[in-house]
Amino acid sequence: MTVPQPRRVPDTVQPQADAAQLATAPADATTLADAAPADAARADATTLRLGYGTNGFANHRLDDALAVIADLGYDGVALTLDHDHLDPFAPGLTRRIAAVGRRLSALGLGLVIETGARYLLDPWHKHAPTLLHDDPTRRIEFLRRAVRIGADLGAEAVSFWAGVRPATVSPQCAWDRLVSGCATVVDAADSAGVTLGFEPEPGMLVQDIADWRRLHAALGGPARLGITLDIGHCRCLEPWPVPQCVAEVAEHLVNVQIDDMRRGVHEHLEFGTGEIDFPPVLAALADAGYRGLVAVELPRDSHAAPAVAARSIDFLRAAAVTSTIGDRRRQKVPTDALCSASTDATDPDTDRRVE
Repeated sequence: MTVPQPRRVPDTVQPQADAAQLATAPADATTLADAAPADAARADATTLRLGYGTNGFANHRLDDALAVIADLGYDGVALTLDHDHLDPFAPGLTRRIAAVGRRLSALGLGLVIETGARYLLDPWHKHAPTLLHDDPTRRIEFLRRAVRIGADLGAEAVSFWAGVRPATVSPQCAWDRLVSGCATVVDAADSAGVTLGFEPEPGMLVQDIADWRRLHAALGGPARLGITLDIGHCRCLEPWPVPQCVAEVAEHLVNVQIDDMRRGVHEHLEFGTGEIDFPPVLAALADAGYRGLVAVELPRDSHAAPAVAARSIDFLRAAAVTSTIGDRRRQKVPTDALCSASTDATDPDTDRRVE
């Protein structure tokens, strides 16, 4: 199998991005990486714990997905609670949680819980209801169940996001609903002893690190509410180079998703097909002392899940070695190693790109 290698790519701006935002955006990791000393003793990115998201194995039974992920050498799994992957609303939940726990233990996999399943709560609307809707009851109950499942399985974090603001809801009303809903979830997490990771998501009410900071402050800075950082999202819209994004939130970092992406385009890409220079990013995670899972997030690649997962771990391992030895040489990515990308790129409810 030919595997794409980590390399530096020129920074480019996509036409979909807002011109004013991009005019002030710095280049990606290039400047930071070249300025920082490549000192293997300072941080060893090869010790990072790599995981894979089950939303990238949507066509596999959960048992089979876990087995493939473990067989490929991943350290853990980001388990999206979904229709066929530990559905929290299906019968026999207690029994099924116990079975998954035994399976994870037998395979030696760490765990984070993800809650971004599509059409799980409403068969007509992809992510509805969110915490921003008129009646968020089912979303709150879902998140409470996710917290309980996370507690039972010993999950390192339970991750969730805000949702897209409905057109009929004012920004202030949406914000008030978000703060209220999050407070309820935080209370549930406190009671269960579970760590929460709130994910800024492009196109949602909380879409970047600045928004997360505002939310965290509005909730009183709860100790159990950290941040889930998607590396691709950093390249998509944050004002800093990706490694600096890691440093900005290091104190609160509890969960990491990793994928490639282009500036201004919210599309999760296989490694080597976007614009991110990964060795400096992995070095930044190591420098931050992050010990949680770094889970591959490719939700639109289930059609080729085993092959994509195999290429992904090879790529990340090579990038980690490259970051450790300080090798920043540009390397060419073989185009025959890449699977075709999905063209299903927009939210059917809003016509906006939201995973």
